[in-house]
Amino acid sequence: MDLTSRIYRVNRIDGDYAYLLQEDLEDAAEKCVARALLPAEISEGSRLLYECLQYELL
Repeated sequence: MDLTSRIYRVNRIDGDYAYLLQEDLEDAAEKCVARALLPAEISEGSRLLYECLQYELL
């Protein structure tokens, strides 16, 4: 199990899903995540910390 901390930026929101880009990778592919797993306050452009299988708004 990978417990590495990562920072993502919300690239776009489409209905019940948010598409995230990992900040430290130049050619990162979008990661699709159910909005139910993310903080309710997110919007496009929000930064998220992924750590210990949880997302936290930065």
